[in-house]
Amino acid sequence: MTSLLKKIIEQDRKALAKAITLVESSLLEHKIESDELIQNLVKKNKNESIRIALSGTPGAGKSTFIEALGSKLIEDGNKVAVLAIDPSSKKTGGSILGDKTRMENLSRQQNAFIRPSPSSLNLGGVTTKTRDVIILCEAAGYNIIIVETVGVGQSEMAACDMTDVFCLLITPNSGDELQGLKKGITESADFIIVNKADGKLAKSASLAVAEYTSALRLLGKKNDVPKNYPKATMVSSITGKGIQEINSEIFKFIKLQKKLGFFEKKRKQQEIQWFKEKIDVEILDFISRRNNFAQIKKQLQNKIESAEISVPEAINNFTKMLKKLPISD
Repeated sequence: MTSLLKKIIEQDRKALAKAITLVESSLLEHKIESDELIQNLVKKNKNESIRIALSGTPGAGKSTFIEALGSKLIEDGNKVAVLAIDPSSKKTGGSILGDKTRMENLSRQQNAFIRPSPSSLNLGGVTTKTRDVIILCEAAGYNIIIVETVGVGQSEMAACDMTDVFCLLITPNSGDELQGLKKGITESADFIIVNKADGKLAKSASLAVAEYTSALRLLGKKNDVPKNYPKATMVSSITGKGIQEINSEIFKFIKLQKKLGFFEKKRKQQEIQWFKEKIDVEILDFISRRNNFAQIKKQLQNKIESAEISVPEAINNFTKMLKKLPISD
C-alpha cells in the first residue's frame, strides 16, 4: 500500500489506474485497502483542483465538447482527468459505451487521463465510487477533474454534490428549449451551454441562448453563486468557436466563488454529503455480510413472484429475520 501511495503521488499513471480498479472492486479485502489509501490521500489534499460536472442528453456532443475543452485546458498548462460515468447494462452489468474511443484525440495526450466507470445502475448514473476516484486523480497531479454523467434522472444533482461548477450541455434543436429549465436542473447548472453552434444550426443556437438567458433572468440567481450567474452561452466543439470563452468563464466563476467564500463553503457541504453517502454504503455492506442474507432475500422474492405474500409482508418478514442473523466474518 505504501508503494502504491508513493507511486500515485509521483504521478505514475499505471499506479493511478491500479488504485481506481482497487476502489471500484466489490471484494472486501480490496475495500479495506482502498479505504486506507483514500484516508491517507485525503490528508494530503490541498483543495487546489477545479472539479467540473458536465451533463446533457445523448447526442448533445458531450465527448466532442470535452475533447475541445480538455485540449484547451492542457494547452494552458493544466492536467486534465475525465471521469466518464457510463450507463451500465441491466443484463450484464457492463459498461455500454467506451469513452476512450469517443475521446480519441484527448486520450492520446500526455497530460490527460480518461477513465470510464460503469454507473452500476446507481441513482443518477453517478457511481458511489466517483468521489474516491476524484481524490485519487487529484493526488496524481490532475488539477482539472471533469465528471461526465449520463444526463438522466437525478444525475445533475448527484454530480453537483461533488463538483465546483456544473455545465449543462444541450443542442440548438432539442425541442422546446424552455422545457429544459426544470427546477432541479436550473438550481444545479452554473452554465447552460448550447453546443453545435455551427453551420445550419448557428442561428438556432443563437436563439436558444437568448431564450435561456431571458428565462434565467426571470428565475433569478441561485444561492451561493456570484452575481450574473448562471449563464447561457454557445459553442461549436467542431470549429472551436466559444471554447476559449467558456474556458475563461469557468476560471472566472471559480475565482469569484473563492473570493466570496462560496467555494470553501460548498466543498465543506460536499464533505458532509460524502459522509452521509459513505455511511449508507457501510450500513448496506454490514447488512449484506450477515449469514444467509442472500438466501433469505431470494426466498422472499420467490414468494412475491408466486403471490404467496405481498411486498409489505415480505419487507416485514425480512426485517424480523435480519435481526436474528449473525454477522459473518
